[in-house]
This record gives sequence, C-alpha cells and structure tokens, in this order.
Amino acid sequence: MNLLKVMDIKEVLETIRSNFSEGTVSEKVELSRALGRIVCEDLISEENIPGFRRSSVDGYGINSKASAGASEAMPSLFNLKGEVKMGETPKASIKVPGDCIYVPTGGMVPEGADSIVMIEYTESFDDDTILINKPACPGENLIDEDDDIEIGETIISKGTVLRAYEIAVLSSLGKKEIPVYKKLKCGIISTGDEVVMPDIKPKPGQVRDINSSLLSSLVEQNGGVPCVYGIYNDDIKELTDVIDKAAKECDVVLISGGSSVGKKDETLETINNMKGSKLLVRGIAIKPGKPTLIAKIKEKVIFGLPGHPLACAVIFNTFVKEYFNIKYTSHSMEYPLNCTFSVNYHKAKGREEFLPVKVENSLGELIAVPIISKSAIMSAFSRAFGYIRIEKNIEGINKGERVLVYKL
Repeated sequence: MNLLKVMDIKEVLETIRSNFSEGTVSEKVELSRALGRIVCEDLISEENIPGFRRSSVDGYGINSKASAGASEAMPSLFNLKGEVKMGETPKASIKVPGDCIYVPTGGMVPEGADSIVMIEYTESFDDDTILINKPACPGENLIDEDDDIEIGETIISKGTVLRAYEIAVLSSLGKKEIPVYKKLKCGIISTGDEVVMPDIKPKPGQVRDINSSLLSSLVEQNGGVPCVYGIYNDDIKELTDVIDKAAKECDVVLISGGSSVGKKDETLETINNMKGSKLLVRGIAIKPGKPTLIAKIKEKVIFGLPGHPLACAVIFNTFVKEYFNIKYTSHSMEYPLNCTFSVNYHKAKGREEFLPVKVENSLGELIAVPIISKSAIMSAFSRAFGYIRIEKNIEGINKGERVLVYKL
C-alpha cells in the first residue's frame, strides 16, 4: 500500500497552471443564445453609443449664454422655434441665442443648442414665448454621441461570462453573432463495486450514485457540457477502457471514487498503466478531499475525485474550476462576506479545511454558523450558504472571530 505524498493547495494550483495552456476551441453563437457563454476575444466597438447628442430630461434646448442671469424674479425670454419628435432628426435649429426648441427625454438635441433646461425651470408665456428662470451651463442635461460607448473602445474583455447586462450592451451595438469559447466536454465516471444507480434501492452496503448528478450540475454551472459514462466496478480493464474512451471523446475526465490508498482502489494503477499518462498530483493537504489524483493523458486532464460527495464538491470548486478558468481565460473575482464566527471550532494542523457554514443575520450582524458533518454527508452543502477556508497551520477558530465566507 502506497502512502499519499500530499501537496498543499498552492502547489496543486501552480501544477495545474504550469501543465495546461490557456484557451480552447472557439465558436460563434447567436446573441439570443449567448447568455452564460464566455467571450474568447476582446470585443471592440465599431460605433459610438448613443450615436447622437440626446437629452437626458424633458426640457428646452438653448444656447446657454442666453440664460445668464435668469432667475424667478427676472426670467429670460426665449422664442420657441418648434419641438423635436422622438426618433426623428430635429427640423429646427438654434440660429440666434434667444431661440429655444422643446426636446423630450431621449430626443435628439438640435443644432446650435449646447444645453437643455429642465421643463421644471420654465413657464409658457404664450404660444411662441418661453420664460426660463434658471441659468444653464454648457453641456447640462445632454448626452454626447460617445458618452456611453466610443468607437475603438473595448466593451467586453476576453474571458468575460456574458450576463443579461452584457447581452444588452451587445444588442445596442447591433451584434448578431458573438465569438465565445466552445464549452468544455466533461466525461463523468463513477467507480466502486458498492455504487448503484440512483433509481435503484440500495442493498445493505450499497450506496446510490450521487456524484454523477453532482458533477453534471457543477460542470453545467461552470460552462461545461457533462457526458455521463455510468458506474464501473473496481476493475482495471474496465476502468482502462472507459477512461481511454472518455479521454478521446472529451476535454476533461472526472472520475469519482477509487482515488484513496485502499486495496480495492484501482484508479491510480489504471492511470499509471495508460499510454502517454503522467501523474501530476497524488494527494492534497486539504479537508475534505485529501485522496485526490490529477493526471495528464497527452493533453487531456484527468481528475480522480474522492467518492464522498462533500469532498468531491470541494475538490471540484477548488481545482476543476481553476482548470476551467485557465481554458476559458476567465478570471472571476470572489467577494466573500465578512462574518462573525458563532462558536469555538478546533481542527487538526497540516491540512487546509473547507468548512460549510450557514449565515444568519442577528440585529444587522452577519453570523457564520458551521455545519458540522462527516465528509460523506452531502446535505451539509445543500444546507450551507457557503464555506470558510481555515489555513493548514491554524488549529481552529475562536467564537467571535471575524471570518470570510465564500458563497457556494
């Protein structure tokens, strides 16, 4: 029996980054289908937005110099020369300083006007005369043609995950097709003589296959396409065949179970015997998830994940997700909540621990409450808001100590 030669989290992340290059195959998708996709190149604007000078209020377009000294006691008189229709080019223009033209919110600012006076500061004297009782400044209440987006501006950077807001910006620029990374295809293999399909009632000693569903959801959530290969016994020939098939058909292979040092765990031996394989990681100083494998078969990555669902989820979120970020050149930021820890919690030194917590609001103070469970208990994550990371050389957390909670 071989003992694990563990690496710390920082070493594992650096190993992944040094062994796999950025980027993957790209494709173009219609804007209507681009939500959640990852942009594979900087998107540059070819036009100005809004593209014309427009009013930000309902009011009157004027030459601001003509309003100097205007007040409620002594308003300035302006000659009304017409109004701007929405969606149309103004038919009238400001030819002399005492002219004004009505402009609705979003309407095009007429030629000769350098500001818009809000309608609240005006009064109609007669059909042809407007009284203005507040002086205007040049540029007041109007938006220039390139105030929102300028020609040549990078509007969306490479590696950005497209949200509804980015879709709206691209729509304003008339983009029909968007260059994105092709989704990573992820082969998912469950192993273990004791594992049965979720729709089968387990016999004593058997467990349902949770990890295929868990990993499929995590893959989709992170921009990949899951391809489930099913459950395989702890048999080297069977595992060799299915891993080889998955490595040929997919970009990533995720194997749950069979990564520890037990007698029946055959994943390590299978990978070591495969042509072109290279073992990169054999054990990580992390709790839960210590018996984790990471290997390379040619240019494909193989993750040997723990069979315990909670540990499997931790390893996916910490390492598989990092691989996704590399291939998608994505650099998503995490914004943890600053909370007060609710109890005294002890941990063993030597391994970084990911502790699931729920967050409670107590009189405006956010409280992190640990969810204590064994690593096989998946419900810990379903009940958790997020998790805290406890560094490997720290023995625990004291009640009342401030902690950072990362959302799941």
